[in-house]
Amino acid sequence: MAAKWSPDSWRGRPIVQVPDYPDPAELAGVEATLAKFPPLVFAGETRRLTQSLGQVAAGKAFLLQGGDCAESFAEFNANNIRDTFRVLLQMAVVLTFGASLPVVKVGRLAGQFAKPRSAATERRDGVELPSYRGDIINGMDFTPDSRRPDPKRLLQAYSQSASTLNLLRAFAQGGYADLHQVHRWNLGYAKSSANERWLGVVHRISEALDFMEACGVTPDQTAELRTVDFYTSHEALLLGYEQAMTRQDSTSPSGEWVDTSAHMLWIGDRTREPDGAHVEFLRGVINPIGLKCGPSLEPAQLLRLIDLLNPANKPGRLTLIARMGADRVAEKLAPLVRAVQREGRAVVWSCDPMHGNTLTSSTGFKTRPFDRILKEVREFFLVHQAEGTHAGGVHLELTGQDVTECLGGAQAIDEAELGDRYHTHCDPRLNASQSLELAFLMAEMLKKERAGVRADIAEAS
Repeated sequence: MAAKWSPDSWRGRPIVQVPDYPDPAELAGVEATLAKFPPLVFAGETRRLTQSLGQVAAGKAFLLQGGDCAESFAEFNANNIRDTFRVLLQMAVVLTFGASLPVVKVGRLAGQFAKPRSAATERRDGVELPSYRGDIINGMDFTPDSRRPDPKRLLQAYSQSASTLNLLRAFAQGGYADLHQVHRWNLGYAKSSANERWLGVVHRISEALDFMEACGVTPDQTAELRTVDFYTSHEALLLGYEQAMTRQDSTSPSGEWVDTSAHMLWIGDRTREPDGAHVEFLRGVINPIGLKCGPSLEPAQLLRLIDLLNPANKPGRLTLIARMGADRVAEKLAPLVRAVQREGRAVVWSCDPMHGNTLTSSTGFKTRPFDRILKEVREFFLVHQAEGTHAGGVHLELTGQDVTECLGGAQAIDEAELGDRYHTHCDPRLNASQSLELAFLMAEMLKKERAGVRADIAEAS
């Protein structure tokens, strides 16, 4: 029997990856202010997302989750939000068109500000300062003032999240996502073979829409042709902020609690201790939850975490996000899949091919090779094909900006080019062209999965 939960019950548990604020009273005051602010998302939206993810768990849909490694205050503008939204739309269309599966679209947007760090401090030239933990906590500049955790940043993060959500809702529901506008989603700078394939898909979609209109099926009659459901997510790392944004659902007879900072929240690989604060907090909210599953996670511990986070075994409640590294997927993921399958647990399996494939280039840039990202995705599909389970989704760090942060892809970005447009505040992201290329490759794998052809998945790259 689990202990009684409340929005602040996490405060009595061990906690890691939290900053040391110099003025706890100021922090408490900011959190009290946030608790009075309007919600960013609503309980009904989170329930709809859970239902959609339930379809993914049943093998009837695919989860596309992607966006910034860490949102920043300095790069906050409408064009950046639009371009990331647009590349996710492009990817979703490619996956839907190529694999004939509905795609659940979830952005790492409107709240992905905090980042876990491998060390609490950073040393440069004999000077030691707190590590940069994301703009919601401190600044990137290596100075004492910048690196000091500042509670007022929580208010700025809330404001930016609200503005981002407002724009995303306008894009999703206001006509920008209309399939009749699909030819306008093209990113002009993305000159690659993936972009050429995209133009071919656009042409075929336009022909199909013309045929449907001739048959009397128009956007005015069919909302699915002119709008999309688009959800937000972030890692629930800064629990004081998450608690401040948690509200009791007034429409629920049982008084359920919803974290209104995002539709979906996830627990990182560094904060997934069963007795820890992060698991304790997230087990009590009704939002769909993600759980990062790294190579150190054992099947028994995973089953315990599933029991804590989804005791009712509700489809769509829990997404397991595997992040193993390209060379360890077969060894580390397969036992987890078997254990979950054996115990009859209803989960979404998603692949994070980014975090296990990070290296430092000879030119000093933190980067990720596209071929290793693709290899982890391919191995993920192969494991699920072998186990008879559904490769349900992908979790990517990407941007619609024309960056040079990940090596390779059709653009053949090499180490010498990484510095040309390396803009990330934390980890390297796929650019639009690389993201689109990956979508085409995944669509082929999904098509093979649905046909039950194991060997061809390995050749889909």
